[in-house]
Amino acid sequence: MAKQVTKDTIIVDVLKLNPDTAQFFFEIGMHCLGCPSASGESIAQACAVHGEDADALVERINAFLADNE
Repeated sequence: MAKQVTKDTIIVDVLKLNPDTAQFFFEIGMHCLGCPSASGESIAQACAVHGEDADALVERINAFLADNE
């Protein structure tokens, strides 16, 4: 079964699925992946704070995860 994330997935859980997903967060200015917020913040929450489209980010991450299974 393919790994999938949603807007409700906690950022640290995305990184646990594949640490290389960090590139997608870095590309949109989320450089705080090691901070405590990443341990409890969902993709949707982080995107809201950073003014980014959570749906677009989820789509990119899921495509990457599917290609790298």
